[in-house]
Amino acid sequence: MTAASEAARVAVEEDLERLAELCRLARDELAPTRGGTLFWAREGRAEPFETSLRADLGRADCLLLAGTLDESVVGYACAEVQTLRHGEALCAVLDLFVEPAAREAGVGEVLIDAVRAFAAERGCVGVDATALPGNRATKNFFEAHGFTARLLVMHHRLRRDDGPVGPTDGDASPA
Repeated sequence: MTAASEAARVAVEEDLERLAELCRLARDELAPTRGGTLFWAREGRAEPFETSLRADLGRADCLLLAGTLDESVVGYACAEVQTLRHGEALCAVLDLFVEPAAREAGVGEVLIDAVRAFAAERGCVGVDATALPGNRATKNFFEAHGFTARLLVMHHRLRRDDGPVGPTDGDASPA
């Protein structure tokens, strides 16, 4: 039996349909998590996914990757170089997703390694990535690859999807 071969490569036009499928899976996985819907609304990739992914293909300040397992695309990552207020550069991981069935195969590892190499080549002072509260697997993944928390975003919910938050249910429901 041959071991599976994981890799990260720069995405190409022919990958866009598959990467869009993975975007939908990522969005749907985040939706029921604490803060997931609001996070996607603020930080998530815009629909139609194929269009927003295509826009990232040709950007010099952006890296769009396809993560493969035995040459099948099972994950993706997107990172961009952002200029900080004092002029230095920071690399931000905008997307990082691997299909659940492929998560223990090392695809995420090769994706984040490629992002770190991209950031280092561009002289970035660091790489930022996001993990939602309660998503222990994501937090553990990043910590295992040398990331540490540097910012907590606090949120006060003013309404739910079904109307305003009342005085007794504002802090009890997940954000």
